Order: sequence, then structure tokens, then C-alpha cells
Amino acid sequence: MSSDKQHSAARLVDRRPSVSGTELVATLVPPPQFDHASFDSYRPDADYPSQAEARDLLRSFAGPAKAAQRSGGGGFFGFGRKKPAEAPAPTKPGVYLDGGFGVGKTHLLAATWHATAGRKYFGTFIEYTALVGALGYSGAVGVLQGAKLICIDEFELDDPGDTMLMTRLIGDLTSSGSKIVATSNTPPNALGEGRFAASDFMREIQAMSDRFRTIRIDGVDYRQRDIEGDARVLSEDAYRFALADVAAAGDRMTDDSFSELIDHLATVHPSAYSGLLGGVQCIGLRDVSELTDQSAALRFVAFIDRVYDAQIPIRATGLSLTSIFGGGMIDGGYRKKYLRCISRLNALTASETAA
Repeated sequence: MSSDKQHSAARLVDRRPSVSGTELVATLVPPPQFDHASFDSYRPDADYPSQAEARDLLRSFAGPAKAAQRSGGGGFFGFGRKKPAEAPAPTKPGVYLDGGFGVGKTHLLAATWHATAGRKYFGTFIEYTALVGALGYSGAVGVLQGAKLICIDEFELDDPGDTMLMTRLIGDLTSSGSKIVATSNTPPNALGEGRFAASDFMREIQAMSDRFRTIRIDGVDYRQRDIEGDARVLSEDAYRFALADVAAAGDRMTDDSFSELIDHLATVHPSAYSGLLGGVQCIGLRDVSELTDQSAALRFVAFIDRVYDAQIPIRATGLSLTSIFGGGMIDGGYRKKYLRCISRLNALTASETAA
């Protein structure tokens, strides 16, 4: 398995993408897998009524202002409660989808984007902070200001500075009339809980929470409904056959050492991770091993988010990819990030390559 001929496949570690501010703006649309996401194509689980309730509220939110005002009621953790004797609460400029991974939050976010007329943007938290880094704060506000809708996916906060930056951005955008819809696995008043205790950080969190109506979505991770156990691991022979099969189909499967890819990710800004994946139909990772460095693990999580957005299958040897987060990381402050990544890795290693 060490011959040059055998490893002639493209390598992710040979790619050094960079993304300009203009290119970042152009990418602020839903991932390809959500190109046709709609409220009608969303399939709520009948066992969890909050899924259908969230869909219906967002449908109203995406429509005319009067329809949004008529939706009334609920709000924050009282979502779904009826208050017949009370006038509808004032409409907030933002909706926050709180719930576990795999309950359809991103689908609903994309459906809201598609249902909203006018200029609109859809990106992850990291893509918006990268836009500010590329254009400067004023430049980013100048690009986004006036948009009808700003969708922010994966609002998971690792740094109080980023929190304050995004809170300020949300404030400036909502004051100019933009609506905001965000998703995360933690409600706004708990973001950063257990990680940061600075008073200014908590003040920023509260300011953000005041602009959002929180919708709790319960449910079971749809990615795991038909998948059990750990991420699939291939023998060396099976891995070689996978390389050959993808090449025979005229597609491109990359072939990288897991440790080399982890090192390479440290040299690429996370906002450019999607640039590593252009033209790739399958990702091959050899000799997967445990990660004990938190920074390396979080970079890999960000990379897998982009792989999942692109729906690129993974084939791997070594340790199961669902067992790579070691050193107690899975029980730390980033637990939900790691669990979401594990869910996605399980799905990606089980998925088939395109025919």
C-alpha cells in the first residue's frame, strides 16, 4: 500500500485554497443538498409536535409582515403555549432554532431562505466572521445591510470576541430592517455556559437573546435512524479497491494520511475548507488515529461540516472516525460539536458514492 502508483490519487494536503471577500459573499447561499429545501419537503416527526410547529412559525416568519404578526403567541421557552386572552406579542426581528443535531434545523433554515423574496444571505457562523476578517467590519456591514434575510447556521460560540462581533453585527443588521434566523444546539441565554464567565460576554449574550424568538425543536437525529454502530472502517485491501472503483467510474477520490490532513488543516483558514473539496467525489483517509489536541479536533470538526454540506462520502482505514475524540474531549465544553461531528461521520462513511 506504499507504492507511488497506488497513491497517485489527488491529495487534499496538496491544495492551498484562499478565499477573497468577494468569493465569500458569493458562497453565502444554502449548501447544495438544500438547493430545493422547502417547508413542504420538510418531514416533521409525528412523535415530536415541535417540529411541525417550528415549520409553521417559520413559514409565517418568511411571509409578509402582517402574517408574521398574526402568528403571535409562544416566544422563547413558552413556544407553543396558547394565550387566547392576550394580544399577540410584538414580532421580534430574529428567530432562533434550538435543538439537537439531526432534527432538521438546517433544512428549515434553508426553507426560510428559499421562501423569502429579495436579497438574502445564508452562511455558517464562521463564514460571517471570516467575511468581517476579509472586508473589515464596515465593509461586511456594507455588503449585508439592507438584506431581507440573514440566515446563520451553526451558531456555536468558541470565543467571546467572536460572540461580541456577531452580536454587534446582528444589532446593526436588524436595526436596518433585516430579519435574522439562526440555528444552534444551545439556546441564546446558555451560549458559552461553562466556558466563559466574563461579565461583558454574558451581557452580549443577553443582548442577542433579546432580539430573538426561540423555538425549541425536539426529535431524534435523522442521520442515525437507519445507521447503527460506529463509522465504517475499511481494511487496507478494501480501501485500495475503493480507490480503484471510484477511479474506474471516472470520479475523483482523494487519498491522504489522516495525520497529514490534520496538520494541513492548521495551515488553511476554516473559511477556505470548502475550497479543499472542489471536484472531489469521495475522500480517502488512511491510518485514522485518536485526536487529543483540542485545536486540531475543532479544526477537523469544521472541516467535516463542509464535507457534510457537500455530501462527499468518506472511506477510511485505522481507528473508526466516530472514536477519534480522545483525552476526555467528548465530555468537555465542546461536547455538542463533537457529537454532531460523530453523527455526520457515521453518515458519511455509510453513504454511497455518486453513480
